[in-house]
Amino acid sequence: MTRILLQSDQPILSIGLEYLFSSVEGLRLERTCSRPADLASVMADQEPDILLLDLTPEVSIDFLAELRSSAPNCRVVLWVNEISTEMAFQALGLGVRGIVRKCLPPASLVESLRKVQAGELAYDKELTDSFFAARRVVLTRRESQLVSLISQGLRNKEIATALQISEGTVKVYLQRLFAKVGVKDRLELALFGLKNFASARSVGAESSRLSEPAPAGIRSVVITPPANPAGSAQRVYF
Repeated sequence: MTRILLQSDQPILSIGLEYLFSSVEGLRLERTCSRPADLASVMADQEPDILLLDLTPEVSIDFLAELRSSAPNCRVVLWVNEISTEMAFQALGLGVRGIVRKCLPPASLVESLRKVQAGELAYDKELTDSFFAARRVVLTRRESQLVSLISQGLRNKEIATALQISEGTVKVYLQRLFAKVGVKDRLELALFGLKNFASARSVGAESSRLSEPAPAGIRSVVITPPANPAGSAQRVYF
């Protein structure tokens, strides 16, 4: 029997899945957890085979990484309405075994969960097609810090203070990073960082922004081809 833990704050989803699995051999909805913050303790107590995780704003890449670390034997499946290529790609890298859409017919959802339990991946075809079209750029720790800080809106002087380097060094790093990622300016780099769910901690007071070193942040950015290629060249600002 495959025991499934559902994380969702929508009771109707729990009722619907419990009804669905009651007529399906080999699958059982063991429990529903309404708050992502309670998942780690519930998973430790229940030890489910599969976690069906409703993708809400609380579910970040950092959250997924911590969850996978605390329960490495549980197969995680994201249940989504929509998901960006960037987050899907990074979720795959973290070991998430499936991403299924809520609009799937019940039989397709059951099939996906059985594939995951059998050790296979269950990813939406549209997502896997987008993976082939995307380009992944692996970042060094310093480059990751720069992306995180740029995404927070810090200027070069503030970045230099946070990283305890000179402004000139920041400019050199940024010039190399622009070329590596393939962006034209810091705004475009910030957008890539935000799209890739940069894991920098929230910024509080101005003093803490400048006195503490930045976290490592994201490990890579996933770049998808633009729908409409940019026409005119833009100047690069450091």
